[in-house]
Amino acid sequence: MSLLHHTTEGRPEAPALILGPSLGTALRLWDAQAPALARRHHVIRYDLPGHGASPAEADPPRTVAALAARVLALADVLAVERFAYAGVSLGGAIGAHLAAHHPDRVTSLALVCASADFGAPEPWHARAARVRSEGVDRLAETAPARWFTPGHTPTEATRALVTDQRAADPEAYAACCEAIAAYHLDEETLARVTAPTLVLAGRQDTATPPAHARHLADAVPHASLTEIDGAAHLAPAEQPDRVTTALLDHFDSTTAHREGLAARRDVLGAEHVDRATAATTAFTAPFQDFITRYAWGEIWTRPGLDRRTRSCVTLTALVARGHHEELALHVRAAVTNGLTPEEIGEVLLQSAVYCGVPAANSAFAVAARVLAELDKEDRR
Repeated sequence: MSLLHHTTEGRPEAPALILGPSLGTALRLWDAQAPALARRHHVIRYDLPGHGASPAEADPPRTVAALAARVLALADVLAVERFAYAGVSLGGAIGAHLAAHHPDRVTSLALVCASADFGAPEPWHARAARVRSEGVDRLAETAPARWFTPGHTPTEATRALVTDQRAADPEAYAACCEAIAAYHLDEETLARVTAPTLVLAGRQDTATPPAHARHLADAVPHASLTEIDGAAHLAPAEQPDRVTTALLDHFDSTTAHREGLAARRDVLGAEHVDRATAATTAFTAPFQDFITRYAWGEIWTRPGLDRRTRSCVTLTALVARGHHEELALHVRAAVTNGLTPEEIGEVLLQSAVYCGVPAANSAFAVAARVLAELDKEDRR
C-alpha cells in the first residue's frame, strides 16, 4: 500500500486539519483555502491514489472504506492522533465515513458538495468501463460543465483542475468510480457522527444537489447547512472566498472552543470549570460557549503575552471595575500562572494609583483572604 502524496502547511503543533479532494482533482483544489486555514491549523492536503502526485497502483482501493483507511494511514505516519477534516465530493464521502466509523479520530467535519449516496451504481460502473477503454481525456473535456456553473469564466485555478483531471491514472480513476458506486451511508450510520459538522452545498450543483446536502444536515446530529449561490460541484474553486469564510467560521469556532476550554481549565482549575459546566442551563449555555471561545480560546491563548502578564492585566481590570467575585477567582489563577503573593501585592499597589485607593483597599482584602485559603490548602 503506497502512502498518499501530501503537503503540509501551518505550525506542526497546531490542531491538524486534513483536506480531501474530489474525484479527478488533486490537492490544489484547496489552494484558495489552505493559507487562511493554516493560520490556526496544521493543514494536511492529500492526493487520491493515482491522482496528482500519488502513485498509480496495480490494484488501487475500490471502496470508500479502503480510501478512508489510506487517510488514516497517512495520519498515523504523521503522528496525528486526532484531526479535523474537510472534503469535497468523494473527499467528503471519505470524511463522512471516517467520522461515522472512527469518531474518536475526527474532531470536526466539513462535507463540501458531498452526499450520503451518489446515485445508482450503474452510471458509475459505466464511467469506470469507459475510462478503462478510452482514458480520461474525454472526461476532462466535459469536466467544466459538470464542475462549474454555466456562466463560469475559466480562471487559471479552474483550468489547472481540468489539467489534473487529464493527468489522472485511468485505472485509479475507474477504481474511485467503483468506490462511489458502492458507497451508501444510511441514517443510522450518519447518526454515529459526533464531530461538529458543517454541510456546504453549491446551490447550482447538479452532481450533488442541495437536496443531498439537506439530507446530510438532517441525518448528522447537530449539523449546520450553508448553501452558496453561484457555485456548482467544485465550490472551493468557483466561490473560493465564500467557502473560505464558511470553513473558517466552522473550524476556527470549534478549535477556539477546544483550546479555550483547555486554557480555562489550566488557569482557573479543572474543578471550577467542571462545576461551571455542570451548572450550565439552556439559558446560560450561549454565554458559557461565548466566554470559552472568545475570552479563553481567542484572547488567553494568543502568543503576544505570557499568562503571568495576562494575569496582571486581568487583576488590574477587575480591581478597577470592583468585580470582587471574579477578582478572587483570578487571584487563584494568578498563583497558578506563577505570580507570588508579593507580586500580586505589587499589582494591587500599582492599581491603587490608577484605579483609586478605595478600590485597591477592597482588592487587598479579597486577595488576602484568597491567599490565606491557598496557604491553608497547601498545609493540608
